[in-house]
Amino acid sequence: MKTLSWIAWVLVIIGAINWGLYGLFGLNLVMAIFGSMAAVEKLIYILVGLSGVWLIFEKMQKS
Repeated sequence: MKTLSWIAWVLVIIGAINWGLYGLFGLNLVMAIFGSMAAVEKLIYILVGLSGVWLIFEKMQKS
């Protein structure tokens, strides 16, 4: 599961950077990269959210 955790961390970091850019400059990086591919954009947001839940679950298991 080490690989899954690494992927989750990368996705959470991407999500955090996207939120920071959106908050500071109104720039949605995911939409800027994928343009009008709404389904891909939605999938990325779902994966980022699931990654956050996975990391919370993983942290609780270690406590």
